[in-house]
Amino acid sequence: MSTPSKPYNFDQVISRASTNSSKWNKFAADVLPMWVADMDFAAPPFILDALKSRIDHPILGYTDHPASLNEAFQGWLDYHFGWNIHDTWQVWLPGVVPALNLACQTLEAGSEIIIPTPVYHPFLALAKNASLKEVRVPMRQVDGHWSMDFDTLQASVTPRSRMILICNPQNPTGRCYNEAELHELASFVINNNLILVSDEIHCNIILGTHAQHHPIQHHPIQHHPIQHHPIAALIPELLERTISLYSASKVYNIPGVSSAVAVIADSALRQRFINARKGLIPGIGPLGFVAAECAFRDRSNWIPELTQYLRGNLEYLREQLGNRLSPLEGTYLAWINVADQQLENAEQHFVHHGLGISPGAQFGEASHIRLNFGCPRSTLAEGLRRFKLALQE
Repeated sequence: MSTPSKPYNFDQVISRASTNSSKWNKFAADVLPMWVADMDFAAPPFILDALKSRIDHPILGYTDHPASLNEAFQGWLDYHFGWNIHDTWQVWLPGVVPALNLACQTLEAGSEIIIPTPVYHPFLALAKNASLKEVRVPMRQVDGHWSMDFDTLQASVTPRSRMILICNPQNPTGRCYNEAELHELASFVINNNLILVSDEIHCNIILGTHAQHHPIQHHPIQHHPIQHHPIAALIPELLERTISLYSASKVYNIPGVSSAVAVIADSALRQRFINARKGLIPGIGPLGFVAAECAFRDRSNWIPELTQYLRGNLEYLREQLGNRLSPLEGTYLAWINVADQQLENAEQHFVHHGLGISPGAQFGEASHIRLNFGCPRSTLAEGLRRFKLALQE
């Protein structure tokens, strides 16, 4: 278990040259990349030390997942969310995107999946990968605040509807669905006999003003703080029809040694999920197991310090962008309105001005762009300087 350490230096600018970074290799050297969800912060020392210790053993062979990893993840869910799960509910995979695809492979060909948009772009390839029909349902905005439109969702249901897939916290809009929204979603799922797939990979990155980062039982807070609610824990009636997906890769910035876990309580659904991976999805390497277990055993000040720094970055974004910035409660991904610019190719427009962003069309909403602010404040300031320059032209 990690122990409290000296404050982390999130202001440190670390060169990623010669690391074959996907983030930094995508564009020319004079373009500042702020696109993919990969932070420019060093991983916490306790994870790096655990990886170095494992590398001291010279053989990196095929590795079975250790029983201690299950126990570590169960302890993490209980510590952060008060959710006690059974050991058998866990299915470990190399990443959340493979898990999303496997979830869809549990359905019969020709079934329909419902996807609220905008959404993390791999969601929009799931139907084609699994020979399913995709039904996109636009989210609604009220004063820039994004939420699911349950009237339109209900109108989208047909006899072939089998599944709805969401991100919570929502990517790219940064929403953290509140209890009322999740109860309404649960009613929709149950009344229409659907399976819910909930990608909760950003669940520890909550940036609302009164966000909570410690177990409820240790730090009772009044005034209903913004916080993450694992939907399958919040609403027991939904447990048997939910696939919940988690990973330590985002909050600890370790996507290069990634692993993920699907929590599936229903034994029949879990077996279909396991069967679907055969011959398609590899296991996790030894370094992925080490990094994940170390992260899930973390009880240090890493998460509070990281989220506090990101909260400062978010405030800086609000000062610089004003109403262009959608209200953001979680993730380190800013959702920025550029509809007034009428850009035919948003990515190329910003690249021309030295800034690499994710175009909103990729997520199903061309009026916006997504910008990763998980970086030192000086990097963010330079990115926003380039952003403003692009708007001037």
